[in-house]
This record gives sequence, C-alpha cells and structure tokens, in this order.
Amino acid sequence: MTVRRTLQRVAVAAALLSASLLTAPSSAQAADLPAACQSALTDAQTKFPVKYFTVPDEVKSALLTELGGLSEADQQQFTQSACTAWNTWATSHGAAVATYLDNHYQQATGPVCGKFATAAIGALKKYAPTIPAETRSAETVAKKVWRNALQKLSVQAPDAACRQAYNGVKAGW
Repeated sequence: MTVRRTLQRVAVAAALLSASLLTAPSSAQAADLPAACQSALTDAQTKFPVKYFTVPDEVKSALLTELGGLSEADQQQFTQSACTAWNTWATSHGAAVATYLDNHYQQATGPVCGKFATAAIGALKKYAPTIPAETRSAETVAKKVWRNALQKLSVQAPDAACRQAYNGVKAGW
C-alpha cells in the first residue's frame, strides 16, 4: 500500500468518522475518491469551526493507524451518495456541533485526553442519530475505527488518567 493511498483512506474515513475529528485541515488530495468525499475533506475546517476543542496527538495517531489498515470493503463504504449526504448534514449542523464540542471541552475537568473524551463522545452520541441514513455504512466503519483505536489507547496511553478516559469512551456511540 502506498503512502498516498494510506493518506487518502485516512483522510476520507476521518472526515466521516465524526465532527469531533474534523478540527484540522487535511492536505491529502484523494484523486480516486468521489468528489463529495474530497469536498468533505477540504471543507471540514469551515463546517466545524471549533475554537477550543483539541484532539490529542495520541488519539490522532491511533485513529490514523486504524484508518490506514482499512480493508478494501471498508473503504468502499465511502461513496458519492454517502459523502454528499454527510456534506449536506455537516453544512446544516457543523456550527452547532462545534459549539457543543467547545463548550463541553471547556467545561470538562482533568487532562486534555479526558476533556477530549468527554466532549467527543457527548457530541457523537448527541448528533450521530441525526446524520442521514445514506451515511450509515460509512458510520459503521467509523465506529469500528473508533472502537479499535480507543481500545488500544485504553491499554497503551502513557498516562493512567488518559487510559481511564479512553476506556470510558471506547465503546463509542
């Protein structure tokens, strides 16, 4: 698998994983992805304009590792119709999701990992049911990525408080 292909997988899956993970612009150009999926990547920062919410580096790394290992069948869940539905939803709900993430991040206590876990799982549980049905197959992949990454972090994170925080949200939404 080439580095470019891995980055493409990572970027698309991350775009659909959750609004909480769409806080950093992606430089990946995924020429073989449907146009709507490319748009999901390039427009994510503006659709989810968080100010305070932060994804810890160890979480980013764990998610990228999981995303990089997606099977071809999982990758095929990122279709034009799924990404179009996602983009429409994100445009309508992105500001509310960003506000939720920022507020809950700021109100959470403890280290950054705990603040991330509290805000992210809260947003996922609150907003996932409103995401269009056309995205459900991609959401299934996103849940698998989340679960696997957070399970590993719940054992391997360098800080006991972070291991506990990740353990508390590993089941997902």
